[in-house]
Amino acid sequence: MTTEPAPPLATIAAALRRERQRAGISLTELARRAKIAKSTLSQLESGLGNPSVETLWALGVALDVPFSRLVEPTPPAVRVIRAGEGPRVRSEHADFTSTLLAAGSPHVRRDVYVIALEPGQVRVAEAHTPRSVEHVVVAAGRLRAGPGTDLVDLDPGDYVTFPGDVPHRYEALTPGTFAVLVMEHP
Repeated sequence: MTTEPAPPLATIAAALRRERQRAGISLTELARRAKIAKSTLSQLESGLGNPSVETLWALGVALDVPFSRLVEPTPPAVRVIRAGEGPRVRSEHADFTSTLLAAGSPHVRRDVYVIALEPGQVRVAEAHTPRSVEHVVVAAGRLRAGPGTDLVDLDPGDYVTFPGDVPHRYEALTPGTFAVLVMEHP
């Protein structure tokens, strides 16, 4: 069994404080909007805890910022991410890992991830920021993805795009499934 590195806690803590202050809201208000405990948010802003993908997405939606803005440090001009490296965050409900490869600039608002999934539990994603769109290309394995009413089975090389601002899901149909996910945010 491989051990996942810890999420980038210092980056997450600084980003949460920055974005909460930018939005002009209190810890209590952000916790209420994200539907998480105030104590959890306080720990995250202090660089403690182990946030799940679901918690960070909820905070991003509550702050009206892309997920990447909460986990990505400012990148250098030339950046290489070797296979198996990069800021990874695991789901608490499925065998699903998201690795941010590139965050969009403030003007582009596009994020690129590699996602790895294993059969078993389904990764159910809540709606993201309004008018967000997801683009997925399967690299290996087989994947079922999309909004709950329009799920599509995909093989290696297949591409799908769908609204990210409605609940959607990802399900590995074979072991070793991974894909490239591009998220666009208006």
